[in-house]
Amino acid sequence: QVQLVESGGGLVQAGGSLRLSCAASGRTFSSSGMGWFRQGPGKEREFVAAITRSGGSTDYADSVKGRFTISGDNAKNTVYLQMNSLLPEDTAVYYCAVGSYYLLRIGAKIDYWGQGTQVTVSS
Repeated sequence: QVQLVESGGGLVQAGGSLRLSCAASGRTFSSSGMGWFRQGPGKEREFVAAITRSGGSTDYADSVKGRFTISGDNAKNTVYLQMNSLLPEDTAVYYCAVGSYYLLRIGAKIDYWGQGTQVTVSS
């Protein structure tokens, strides 16, 4: 089993920044990508960003492009999400996920999910 543990969430004012981390531990896994999803109040879970395990490719939802940056440390099995220029509509529980990089955007065939970390952006 693989455990994904997110950290770095919290309360921030609009325009501020937060950096989320997701550390994978347990058995080794061969999934090609790691990514982030979020679920806001009363909303469905949505894709935020993904990165290949090699770090060579990234993918972003249009709503966060130019504001969020995903990066990874393959040696540490850790993925990060740097969130800048945060908006109140970014308020959500953010989940880390591991799966096929090419399917993460559509949320298909996710191998593992983290437990989530709350991000709240005040106006």
